[in-house]
Amino acid sequence: MKAMTATWNATVPVELADVEEPRLRPEEALVKVEAYSVNRGETFQLEVPRPRWRPGKDVAGLVVQAAADGTGPAVGRRVVGHPPQGGWAEYVAVPTHSLAELPDAVDAVTAAALPLAGLTALRLLRVVGEAAGRRILITGASGGVGHYFVELAAAAGARITAVSGSAERGRRLTELGAFEVVHDLAEAVGPFEVALESTGGANLPAALAKVARRGRLVWFGQASREPVTLDFFDFFAGPESATIRHFHYADSDTSYGEDLATLVRLVAAGRLHPEIGLVADWAETADVLDRLRGRGIRGNAVLTVA
Repeated sequence: MKAMTATWNATVPVELADVEEPRLRPEEALVKVEAYSVNRGETFQLEVPRPRWRPGKDVAGLVVQAAADGTGPAVGRRVVGHPPQGGWAEYVAVPTHSLAELPDAVDAVTAAALPLAGLTALRLLRVVGEAAGRRILITGASGGVGHYFVELAAAAGARITAVSGSAERGRRLTELGAFEVVHDLAEAVGPFEVALESTGGANLPAALAKVARRGRLVWFGQASREPVTLDFFDFFAGPESATIRHFHYADSDTSYGEDLATLVRLVAAGRLHPEIGLVADWAETADVLDRLRGRGIRGNAVLTVA
């Protein structure tokens, strides 16, 4: 079968190659991929690929072989999945606990944009807890996670200030329910009960400074790839007794499949709208990765597998 494989080449990080078809474990189903989404974090992983690793964690398609253990969707079911790797391919093995069935109302392109970004946003909202009336700051909001989180949290009654790099990239966040969109973190007017920080570098201490006394900062990414320096005494300038929590979307008691099913239901009901900034044929994956890394795509980028 054909699959996108790492090249160890910074200029063209992936190429289409022949690989062996997946060998299924008993709890895995074989999915014929119709579309997949690429994430900015995967561009970083492709800089120094792990041996025997192939990229791809967000897929939608058709089950062509059910799991041998009897769990999960039957053959012929349309699904969205979050495999551990290898999704940029014609076929991928996906654990059944990481699959959710798709209704007719949700197409493969829309579904492929859900897994990583949607799961992250949904689980961030759980970490925030009671959202109604709370003032929440989110940085790096123009990506897939930001769009999902703003819509989910606004629907739950939160008052969200979103930081977006430009007016064009931030316009959609206002439509999705953001109370305010600013283009520089310095413009955000606090204090905020919760700050969600995903860029790192100088932005994390700047976001922390806008947190209310006994508030909370949730650190869920470091897109700038710049290390963070914190000063203990800065807490006394406003965020006194505030807490900082590290967040990883994979650390949850709920399975990917359960949360994907929740996201699919919200999309089907018209209550969640994936922001897809680009749809292209999978032959263009390398070019799309370059644009994504340079922040040239708003929301999610989805590739279709012919």
